[in-house]
Amino acid sequence: MEAKELAHLAAELTLTKKAQDVLVLDLTGISDVTNFFVVCSGESDTQVKAIADAVLDGTRERGAKVWRKEGFENLQWVLLDFVDVVVHIFLPKTRAYYDIERLWGDAPMTRMTDG
Repeated sequence: MEAKELAHLAAELTLTKKAQDVLVLDLTGISDVTNFFVVCSGESDTQVKAIADAVLDGTRERGAKVWRKEGFENLQWVLLDFVDVVVHIFLPKTRAYYDIERLWGDAPMTRMTDG
């Protein structure tokens, strides 16, 4: 699966658990670390976990393997690293603090919505 397709699949999977403010940032040519970020928020640690689990399950069903996952201990910021795509699932306060969208403000962003 191509990175762009995986990024959009991951974003759509976050929406199945009512993730908020879902963005796909295209870092191609901007970052040597990854090609896409998917950034979203969940309103509680329970929702953050549900979103992360939905992404892991849904991508695995499509043959994508997560290389590394972090943040399941405190569920304020869960990171799912698929190498070419990195999914960030935040609690709103943590997302505001790190402000990834501003840090990568020169990257083209696509806002994903349910429907």
